[in-house]
Amino acid sequence: MSKRTWALLAATMVSIIYGLSFTIAKDVMPTYVKPFGFILLRVFGATILFWLVSFFGPKEKIQLNDFPRIIAAAFFGVALNMLTFFKGLSFTSPISAAVIMVTTPIIVLILSAIIMKEKIKSRKIFGILLGLLGTGFLILYGKSIGNATNASLGNFLVFINAVSYAIYLIVVKKLMDKYNAFTFVKWIYSFGLLMVLPFGWNEYQQIQWTVIPTYILWEIGFVVLFTTFFTYLFNLISMRELKPTTVAVFIYLQPLFATVFAMSLGKDELTWVKIVSAVLIFVGVYLVTQKKSSQ
Repeated sequence: MSKRTWALLAATMVSIIYGLSFTIAKDVMPTYVKPFGFILLRVFGATILFWLVSFFGPKEKIQLNDFPRIIAAAFFGVALNMLTFFKGLSFTSPISAAVIMVTTPIIVLILSAIIMKEKIKSRKIFGILLGLLGTGFLILYGKSIGNATNASLGNFLVFINAVSYAIYLIVVKKLMDKYNAFTFVKWIYSFGLLMVLPFGWNEYQQIQWTVIPTYILWEIGFVVLFTTFFTYLFNLISMRELKPTTVAVFIYLQPLFATVFAMSLGKDELTWVKIVSAVLIFVGVYLVTQKKSSQ
């Protein structure tokens, strides 16, 4: 297969894993592990894995002037991204969180216009407004079953996570063009670990490992190994061949996988608010990503 095909498959795998993770992580939090403690556990485990794998990768030296970009990628792609997502997910439902994540491509487009000075056509502006309207509607009125203790706050935090992830996609692209992924991803997670340590240490110490059921331990392992380690590797593989906006488009698949998985386990349900919000968001991202047909 071509490199582009591998990149597309990698991006698809990321969406599948993330779609499953919305419900799996919700099983763990906050009953057995609190959100920030889970993040510390997740980042610490992934950091060890990335350093071990890096010894088998190419030997490259990172220039000193690239470390500020690596630190920025660590903040937006690890610290702020994960902390807001897991905290938000502990308050809201898997389906609501997945739908809000669909706004990421719109945010990437806005940031590309601001940072890269790309022009935004009127059709895309309308799509942006429509998508943000759907997100705001879901944040304010999207109620959920189960352990959605504060859906509005949870949805807002997941939206902050989407913004953070969009910034990360743009920041890390230049590193991908310059280095092999194994050269810098270990540093991104090392700096990210230092950033999440003050937030997660207290909650990590509260984990009572002896009372955690075996299936929850397997779910924790899934989040550390697949949702963190493999998804970041797959993302880096896809971003080497694809543009940030193209990678972001694959986030559209996450609500589909998250909804099917959550509903199959009876962990969430569809409501009219979620359906209307999802339609607004999907129409918005369609208008944003639709290319103008050739004359």
